[in-house]
Amino acid sequence: MAKVCHSCGKGPAFGNSRSHSMVATRRRFDPNLQKVRVLVGSAPRRVHVCTRCLKAGKVIKAV
Repeated sequence: MAKVCHSCGKGPAFGNSRSHSMVATRRRFDPNLQKVRVLVGSAPRRVHVCTRCLKAGKVIKAV
């Protein structure tokens, strides 16, 4: 499963880790995704949603 938000499509960002000697190695910043039961159409489904979308109320949680 890809680390992508179902609601907004937010995925990982990439950057560099810098050691003490300033050697750059690639790293990734993963979004804070939670597995939530969400109403997709009329049926509930378990999808990955970022916490920003959950807090903003962009998804309707299934009961």
